[in-house]
Amino acid sequence: SSGINAEWPLRPGEYNGASIVAMKGKNCVAIAADKRLGIRFQTVSTDFQKIFPMGKKLFIGLPGLATDVMTFANELKFHTNLYNLSENREMAPRTFLSMVSNFLYKRRFGPYFIEPVVAGLDPKTDEPFIASTDLIGCPMITNDFVVAGTCLEQLYGMCETLYQPDMDADQLFECISQCLLNAQDRDAYSGWGGVVYVIEPNKITKRELKARMD
Repeated sequence: SSGINAEWPLRPGEYNGASIVAMKGKNCVAIAADKRLGIRFQTVSTDFQKIFPMGKKLFIGLPGLATDVMTFANELKFHTNLYNLSENREMAPRTFLSMVSNFLYKRRFGPYFIEPVVAGLDPKTDEPFIASTDLIGCPMITNDFVVAGTCLEQLYGMCETLYQPDMDADQLFECISQCLLNAQDRDAYSGWGGVVYVIEPNKITKRELKARMD
């Protein structure tokens, strides 16, 4: 034996594991993530933060390499605060997506190994907005749901099965929770509980989900 592990080509973005999903409802959006931090199949932590608030009604989920997640989240928060101070207003989700996309594309030759998911309400109109990008910042804006992470295929299957347009906040929470829990049960790299944020015009609700701990 040469001592080389040739199981499969290692993608840095899949090294730590993650599952993140965002969904659009009627006048509300939700974003959910698992809590696991792993080194491939070894679990290191069960309360790793993957969703970060970037405004009063704006959140970003960052699946990918854990070091890049923390670095990029801090960089985004710094520039969002700078924008709010200089413009004297909250950043709109669409503007925020452009900023995320620009930062990632700027580093395309040595990229951050993350695939961000943006969810929020417009500060003026409260219009729901969800979007995602790839690791070099190519944006994708949708009207139903976006998914990212190591259990991408499982999340797509669950969301396509359970999602319905114009759900209210409670229905949206139930739907996104079931999608996340049942998808991450079929992925060895993500799981160990979950966290869900439901963003409405007048409030933000954060709920923790219990899940299989194996």
